[in-house]
Amino acid sequence: MGGKPCIRGMRVTVGMIVGLLSSGRSIGEILGAYPYLEEEDIREALAYAAWRAEEVEVPLGGP
Repeated sequence: MGGKPCIRGMRVTVGMIVGLLSSGRSIGEILGAYPYLEEEDIREALAYAAWRAEEVEVPLGGP
């Protein structure tokens, strides 16, 4: 998937899940469309997205 973070190694990206939620889809609708996902997968995708949003890059000493 081009280096994008995926759900449990499936071809479902964190970005896809977050995008569906942001467009108004409910967890139930997502689970209905992707029956191989579990509710915990969606919660973990949100947790990962939140963690990445708060991530801070610390520059290392260099030339």
